[in-house]
Amino acid sequence: MFELTDRAKEYQEKLLAFMDERIYPAEPVYEAQMAESGDPHFHPPILEDLKADAKKRGLWNLFHPHPEWGPGLTNLEYAPLAEIMGRSAHLAPEATNCNAPDTGNMEVLTLFGTDEHKEKWLKPLLDGEIASAFAMTEPAVASSDATNIQLRMERDGDHYVLNGRKWWTSNALHKNCKVLIVMGKTEPEAATHRQQSMMVVPIDTPGVTVLRNLPVFGYQDREGHAEVVFEDVRVPVTALLAGEGDGFMISQARLGPGRIHHCMRAVGMAERALDLMIDRAQARTTFGEPVANRANVQDWIAEARIEIDMVRLLTLKAAYLMDTVGNRHARTEIAAIKVAAPEVALKVVDRAIQVHGGGGVSNDFPLASMYAHLRTLRLADGPDEVHKRTIAMRELRRREPQWGRTG
Repeated sequence: MFELTDRAKEYQEKLLAFMDERIYPAEPVYEAQMAESGDPHFHPPILEDLKADAKKRGLWNLFHPHPEWGPGLTNLEYAPLAEIMGRSAHLAPEATNCNAPDTGNMEVLTLFGTDEHKEKWLKPLLDGEIASAFAMTEPAVASSDATNIQLRMERDGDHYVLNGRKWWTSNALHKNCKVLIVMGKTEPEAATHRQQSMMVVPIDTPGVTVLRNLPVFGYQDREGHAEVVFEDVRVPVTALLAGEGDGFMISQARLGPGRIHHCMRAVGMAERALDLMIDRAQARTTFGEPVANRANVQDWIAEARIEIDMVRLLTLKAAYLMDTVGNRHARTEIAAIKVAAPEVALKVVDRAIQVHGGGGVSNDFPLASMYAHLRTLRLADGPDEVHKRTIAMRELRRREPQWGRTG
């Protein structure tokens, strides 16, 4: 059912070669350049070298489903490529211009941007010349319910004036970040899901202040996760994406494909963690025998293979349904993979850390960083509980269509 198309196989072969020939050897170079800079948000030269090589190899904008802007792969065709990139999640996605949040922002600009937006922001993003950030989550409210968003976007003549505070604005500290896509409230009295809108806001607009970076379990990510203050920020009405009140509609269009990308990268992390666990277990000896001979370690290895394959198939099913019946009809599967993929990957990484002993929690191996970022993924794009609620309500309504509905 999920047999790769010929073009997907071709991209897979080229991407695997790129990983072996360039990405994995570049990892220690990247780490050395970051350490030498003394700046956690430094943009290392090796990354630009990798981007140039990826372009030459035709491994560029692989995520983009629109043939005008990318290769036009389906979700099902792109999914295994995202998995491969997940094996080196801090390098491979950006090296191929397939990194979040830029991918989601590029899709938003493609679908809902004006010609001006596309010329000024989309094209440089597609060329990898600039970076972007997505500002939705807020520190003062429970943003797992996006109807709580409070940042105000008030019309004033031919401008909107923005006031509010955001955080976890990923990519805002990237050295090349030039533009934000901001979600806020334009009409508090409208119907619940028609109150919010999205706008394009250049990061250097007066009144936009990047207050601080938020670490992830102590890691200062290079792209940054910023707390951003908006104080009387004026943007022209042409900054509006789609129309007033279309914020939720845009976010649903943005998040569906993004979750496939995140989940398949999580599968890739789990596969690399399993490889590292096997290598360590075969290389280390305790009490006169290789660690790999221990029954519990063999149990962990077997369970990892079973669980990784299960979650991969679930993710591919979600991708297939998105391609064939659309995001709306694939809501259960999209929600399910968002819960299952990080949980499985975390379990595999945790056991790989255990097999590595003290080395597993150090930065000598990628496992500690993987664990921190996979744990964060259980909150990104909505916490597990929200996705489980979606699944449960759809199951309840399968038996009783009016369950939980009011009015």
